[in-house]
Amino acid sequence: MSVSLSMWWKSPNMTLTVSQVRPSDETTFLDAVLRSRALFRDWVDPPDSPQRFAAHLVRYAADNRFSYLARNERDQLIGCINLNDIVRGASQSASLGYYAFTPHSGQGLMKQAMARVIDRAFGLHGLHRLEANIQPDNRASAGLVRSVGFRLEGHSPRYLKIAGDWRDHDRYALTAEEW
Repeated sequence: MSVSLSMWWKSPNMTLTVSQVRPSDETTFLDAVLRSRALFRDWVDPPDSPQRFAAHLVRYAADNRFSYLARNERDQLIGCINLNDIVRGASQSASLGYYAFTPHSGQGLMKQAMARVIDRAFGLHGLHRLEANIQPDNRASAGLVRSVGFRLEGHSPRYLKIAGDWRDHDRYALTAEEW
């Protein structure tokens, strides 16, 4: 079952919305990815073509994945936060993936958006645990998850294949009780 969500977050200077990715987001999303290439480096590989965006929509139409887009009050995309590979049963867990878009990175907006998605993960989606796997040199990403309460659990050598190479990752986690 897919749930359509839109959430508001009010900060002193701006209103953020977070909603599930939709087909109508394609042009705005692809433009944001194109201008953010330098920011992504070898950390992430988001959809960068109409075909890959269509595949993203299909992937996140499943019951075990949700993809959220954060926007400012001018409807500009701030970033994308994904709940991946949700496991039900005794685990009730998911992997968290995310990336900011230029020029909105480093402004604290992803922290606000992530807090809203975490609220939904533990509330609406009924999850108990979230994991974020981050390359050790990606200090900004590790700082983001630590700022919302994730704790470092361990190191996973050659955990994910990104840009053609198997890369080490540090594993961070957060449970509903900690949130």
